[in-house]
Amino acid sequence: MRIEYLEQCDSTNSWAKKNYAQLVPFGAVYTADQVGGRGRLGRRWENAAGQALYYTAVVSQPLVQPETLPQLMSIVVADALQKQFGAACQIKWPNDLLLNGKKIAGILCESTETPLGRVWVLGVGINLAQNEAHFAAQSLPYAGSLATQGTAVNPKKDIPALAEQITGQLSARLPAFSQEGFAPLRADYCAACINLGRTVTWTNGEKTDSGVCADVDETGRLIVKNETGEREIFTGEVSVKGIYGNL
Repeated sequence: MRIEYLEQCDSTNSWAKKNYAQLVPFGAVYTADQVGGRGRLGRRWENAAGQALYYTAVVSQPLVQPETLPQLMSIVVADALQKQFGAACQIKWPNDLLLNGKKIAGILCESTETPLGRVWVLGVGINLAQNEAHFAAQSLPYAGSLATQGTAVNPKKDIPALAEQITGQLSARLPAFSQEGFAPLRADYCAACINLGRTVTWTNGEKTDSGVCADVDETGRLIVKNETGEREIFTGEVSVKGIYGNL
């Protein structure tokens, strides 16, 4: 297993897609200075040089349920943060990590077709040492870091250690996931999922609806109930009442 460190890059996902041959069948790349990062739906992920971990794992083995890689990575990162810092994160479906209601980590999973076959790149951005002023300057009232939530962080030591921790947690989870998909993760995921039991609103295209989140099934879908019955949600934007200002 190889873990590559970069002093700076545009995006660890972009670097991994260009340099996958250095990391397959399973490896990772990380930096503390990512100048062109992005999140889901093309959203920009603000750089905080030396204060955050930007990490991408590369996986080239066959996967029975690759569409649930975001849920896998949310559990992997939550486990790593718990083990290294004692931080008990919650997951906002499908893959945002929250600590005390503040988003501290985001995940972006992509794939690329190569001469070696399909390669998956699993990107993670984790806010570690930024202060409140950083998020205020970026107009991100619902974001936070481990430091703003009261966790002591030593970036120089903790960033490489966390990259190692995430890689180890992913390595431990990957064999069962590759063969069985989300099902072996479901109990751990549901225990951490902040959506369960709450009213959620989802949009898909121009349509918006709401209901109470009752479960996450073995395929990683949200099960939502309202007056029209039971719905299964796997795509689209989902907001949770009381989270990120959605009151």
